[in-house]
Amino acid sequence: MAPDDAAVKSDVSADGDGEPRVNFATSPDQYKHWNLTIDGNVARLAMAVDENATLKPGYELKLNSYDLGVDIELYDAIQRLRFEHPEVGCVILCSDHPAVFCAGANIRMLGMSTHDHKVNFCKFTNETRNGIEDATEHSQQKYICAINGTAAGGGYELALATDYIMLIDDGASTVSLPELPLLAVLPGTGGLTRLVDKRKVRHDRSDVFCTTTEGMRGKRAVDWNLIDEIVPRSKFHDAVAERAAEFAAQSDRPKDAKGVEFTPLNVKDEGDKISYDHLSLEFDRGQNLVTFIVNGPKDAPPADAAGVAAQGVDFWPLALARELDAAIVHLRVNENQIGTWVFQSEGDNALVEAYDNLLEANQDDWLVRETTLYLKRTLKRVDVSARSLIALVEPGSCFSGTLLEFVLVADRSYMLDGQMEGSNLPAPTIRLTGMNFGPYPMSNGLTRLETRLFGEPDKVDAAKELKGEDLEALDADDAGLVTFAPDDIDWEDEVRLAIEERASFSPDGLTGLEANLRFAGPETMETKIFGRLSAWQNWIFQRPNAAGPEGALKLYGTGQRSEFDKKRV
Repeated sequence: MAPDDAAVKSDVSADGDGEPRVNFATSPDQYKHWNLTIDGNVARLAMAVDENATLKPGYELKLNSYDLGVDIELYDAIQRLRFEHPEVGCVILCSDHPAVFCAGANIRMLGMSTHDHKVNFCKFTNETRNGIEDATEHSQQKYICAINGTAAGGGYELALATDYIMLIDDGASTVSLPELPLLAVLPGTGGLTRLVDKRKVRHDRSDVFCTTTEGMRGKRAVDWNLIDEIVPRSKFHDAVAERAAEFAAQSDRPKDAKGVEFTPLNVKDEGDKISYDHLSLEFDRGQNLVTFIVNGPKDAPPADAAGVAAQGVDFWPLALARELDAAIVHLRVNENQIGTWVFQSEGDNALVEAYDNLLEANQDDWLVRETTLYLKRTLKRVDVSARSLIALVEPGSCFSGTLLEFVLVADRSYMLDGQMEGSNLPAPTIRLTGMNFGPYPMSNGLTRLETRLFGEPDKVDAAKELKGEDLEALDADDAGLVTFAPDDIDWEDEVRLAIEERASFSPDGLTGLEANLRFAGPETMETKIFGRLSAWQNWIFQRPNAAGPEGALKLYGTGQRSEFDKKRV
């Protein structure tokens, strides 16, 4: 999303649990918590949290602690730096608080939040930090973290997402992950995984670090690889600027290109229908489902990368990515009882394929590259959303190439075999394009096609020979691309029964089932964060030692000590 555009504005004031609806829309001139400045090819993104500007009442964001509202602004800034500022090759992530970098997620906010809000908050912050790493790895926009004081919990996890961490060497500035000893929970934004997988800190040292409330500083922090560099306070500003200049000089981002302004999305909310330019959401609250109707492009793509730049924010793949992203984050947080997402599409397969061919042929252009990466990140949001995914390939649909990814990741996909009786529309077809074979990997590092056919690698090879062909239902079924191919006699009943069955199951059980089945193949840092960490944190967030009336989250700051249930489970 461009979170300035991401929110769906609604007259409804609360979600199904009575929680206030979260607005994801913001822009730099509306920021309450961040200061963004650009100096040539270096950006400075400084945390300056307004402690009274909370997402909900009942707590204060002291010491640069954060809630979801702070992270919405951070995500917006990261997106804008990628698209609006192609000249920026390095971003300095720092703090304008005189003595604190970031105290992490606000504890009082966590203690008073509903369970699902805590989990969705952690998921969004994880995706935001993954976006920082994606910018460094794939966009040549490197992030430095300049820590000028305390970086505790989520504050240090934010630093861990950057490529290079610098700490003032003043005997007081520290990094720490104190969640376990202080709160009886885990660092919720990938800290444990990044320690051992990314920074390769020994697990015994990690154990010491994560159970040491006061954290670590100075030479030991460098020796243990918790940070990259310590600098005396008197030299800190100059040292950070020097490193940033070095990293920016290594970037291939064009210094003279014009950025793409993320103007607000066109969105209309009618309660049971939300409409964008290329996407609409239709709700069936009785069945707890929403149907995504994705509209394919209406016109041929521009001839080349210059044409993409001329279209800018209206370039169909970029516009669609923004709308999908906006819809996903809205549904997760504000429509938490809508458990089934049904994907449909309308359009021309040939036009979708033409846009895919343009993307594939112009990956050396910065804007085409950024658009492809944005689509990749948005599709990953679909993958890790705790929802049942069903795709319906019907007459008039355009599930080809990029849009075929929805079919490939779906828990169930249905493709009509033949025409509907009494309809003039031809039988639906799908097409594979080069975009199905690499540009959009899942968190496991595999494409959705490779993940779907993990036990049938020969079918993956065979699928490459089918690129560009119109595949009808039985051919798609034979290639392993769809789950079922009913004819028009059985279509309505099979789809209806699948949806009704899904609505009758335990949502908790479905979340666990889908998360285990959806990510076949290797485990990566991302799958650990969204799988192993999320599962444990989800469980711990509900345990009395953390969230009970005498739990550490509830008693933190009161002077009372938690009495833990000592049983190991």
